[in-house]
Amino acid sequence: MDAERLGHVLVVDDEPVLAGVVASYLDRAGFDATITGDGLEAVDLARRIDPTVVILDLGLPGLDGVEVCRRIRTFSDCYVIMLTARTDEVDVLIGLSVGADDYVTKPFSARELVARVQAMLRRPRARGAQADPARRFGELTVDVAAREASLAGRLVDLTPTEFDLLAVLTERPRLAFSRRRLIETIWGEAGGGDQHLVDVHVANLRRKLGDDPARQRYIVTVRGVGYRMGAG
Repeated sequence: MDAERLGHVLVVDDEPVLAGVVASYLDRAGFDATITGDGLEAVDLARRIDPTVVILDLGLPGLDGVEVCRRIRTFSDCYVIMLTARTDEVDVLIGLSVGADDYVTKPFSARELVARVQAMLRRPRARGAQADPARRFGELTVDVAAREASLAGRLVDLTPTEFDLLAVLTERPRLAFSRRRLIETIWGEAGGGDQHLVDVHVANLRRKLGDDPARQRYIVTVRGVGYRMGAG
């Protein structure tokens, strides 16, 4: 791959015209793009080309986007953006629960989708990481430089967005972050206005950390505001 390119994006959509338009915009923005409309082939391609981002249609025939995402998450921590033509919130929540980082509802602007990809890759993933010691909250340790979180010494398998959310919250543990601020910090201006996206990722984080929502040892809900870190 050309060293000047920004990354490799796998576009998975069974509408070839739409996929072609998206790939064309990605190419002009400096990305390499590979297209497939088949779920099984998408999983195989994700293994072989190790994409930076996967743009994945939720409504694929056969092996649907949810199952494709689930399988990709067993071997890759690439960013995953779900495309959905469905208005049912349950479908979106299922997609996010299996490891998608974000979603875009059809119809959409290819230009805006590419902007969403660019915003994801501009996240401040290692800001000050070289001088930043591991952050500890009870049994939870967050190592920003290594992008690892461990609980009682055992690594916790987090998606990129889940780790980014945890890194932001632990950077200023006494600060209550509003959902809007978390959207702007993690997803950027291209992230849209769906603040419920934060709630879903917080729920996923709590589940993986074994954090009972009633006790909230690690992630505390601040009513009327958003979230902050707990003492652990």
